[in-house]
Amino acid sequence: MRADSKTVLRQLKTAKGQLEGIIKMVEEDRYCIDISNQVLAARAILERVNRTIIEGHIEGCILDAAATGSDEERKEKIVELSNTIKKMMK
Repeated sequence: MRADSKTVLRQLKTAKGQLEGIIKMVEEDRYCIDISNQVLAARAILERVNRTIIEGHIEGCILDAAATGSDEERKEKIVELSNTIKKMMK
């Protein structure tokens, strides 16, 4: 992975903590909107983590393939990135 592992791990651990908190809120039968707001916050962190990973992929793997890879490898990296972006936009 080309993204900063420390940053990614910190953000994922934050999301994990939020998910554990959400589970506790559900178990305690807390107010629906409060739970929903926490779900949205966890989702935002995961989206931020994914953007960080994708940026690292572009700055590392894609640029490496563009500079030194074969035509096949360059095309493969572009298709992978395109497919991932499509998934992110759903």
